[in-house]
Amino acid sequence: MKISGIVCEYNPFHNGHAYHIAKTRENGATHIVAVMSGNFVQRGDAAVLGKLTRAQIAVASGADLVLELPVAYSLAPAELFARGAVFLLRGLGCVEELSFGSECGDPARLSQAVKASVSCGKSDAMHQLLREGLPYPRAMRRLVLEQYGEELARVFDGPNNLLAVEYLKAMIFLGAKLQPFTVPRKSAMHDMLEGHGGSIASASFIRSCIEENEEYDELVPLLTAHALAQAGSNGCIGRLRNLERLILYRLRTVTQQELEEQFEMGPGLDGRILGARNSNSLDEALHAIKTKRYPMARIRRLLLCLLMGLRKEDLQTPPPYGRVLALNERGCEILAAAKGKSTIPFATSLAKLGEISPQARRYAELEARAADVYGLATRCITSSEQEYRAKITLTPPQEQETTETTEQE
Repeated sequence: MKISGIVCEYNPFHNGHAYHIAKTRENGATHIVAVMSGNFVQRGDAAVLGKLTRAQIAVASGADLVLELPVAYSLAPAELFARGAVFLLRGLGCVEELSFGSECGDPARLSQAVKASVSCGKSDAMHQLLREGLPYPRAMRRLVLEQYGEELARVFDGPNNLLAVEYLKAMIFLGAKLQPFTVPRKSAMHDMLEGHGGSIASASFIRSCIEENEEYDELVPLLTAHALAQAGSNGCIGRLRNLERLILYRLRTVTQQELEEQFEMGPGLDGRILGARNSNSLDEALHAIKTKRYPMARIRRLLLCLLMGLRKEDLQTPPPYGRVLALNERGCEILAAAKGKSTIPFATSLAKLGEISPQARRYAELEARAADVYGLATRCITSSEQEYRAKITLTPPQEQETTETTEQE
């Protein structure tokens, strides 16, 4: 048995994700556990499909066990997003490998980038560039270029490379003994197809197709296409704009103290948020708050954290449990292998997990609150009742879908 871990969002699950899973199995993985964002994703948005649906599609498409990345970490910056996911994989005690995509495709080069990132991130020059208003990724690239040269600096141009660096840093920080394995990919803008014969596109491109009512069926497995079609007809597609009035209300009632409790609150950002409190639309508010230093994804994450009552103290301790969202028979074998080795509890019931400790209760309450908010991000309004009452069942082998594809997102 060789268990490999994947960190993902599957928003939505597409052909590139199936390719990544296939390549991970080709590398010897007999069992695959995926740590997946829940109903809200790291770019600061509502997931197009609910987490249980996405988890079921993932298991039917090649994963064996799907664990939920708690909302506090799925709405965190990349460093903590990665750290929370790697903590859960390490917590199982039986995962041997971390598989991820990268534009670089070279573990040795990524390791060099990690060392450069750590060195530059702690430097006085970095603090000075941030004080001057340069966004952290651009400041990092500039310093790496100056100190290590163009070849290594190019690693920091790829969004998947940046995440890969954070995964490797998280492994070092947590002492997680996972073997890194990277699947090379070609970077694609959100409005460009990539790969072979037009069968591969980024998740951003597919989401834009959903919004514009354009064809995307060839870009996703059949299960994803069916789930999206059904969600569309039932009014269950998640959209941030459906939360516009809630977010505007939160902006108009937020206090200075509440802003100070937010993890991503940077210098001057509280003033910009307070200055945008009388905006008449979400777009107006976002553009009033955004600056060169603070990108849109960070602003959206911050507003969602305010809406759900997340605070920076929620990120000061690691996830207290691992919640199972979907699994098959091999997923049961992973959990069996984790017995006696896991460092945190893993279970399907959010209610039971919330009884473990005060911190676990807080995390469970946040997940229920996130489910309530997500229920308002869809045209068909739902509540968090399903969060506590959801029954996680085995995905039968005959329902698993095999998809042959030729690239990864």
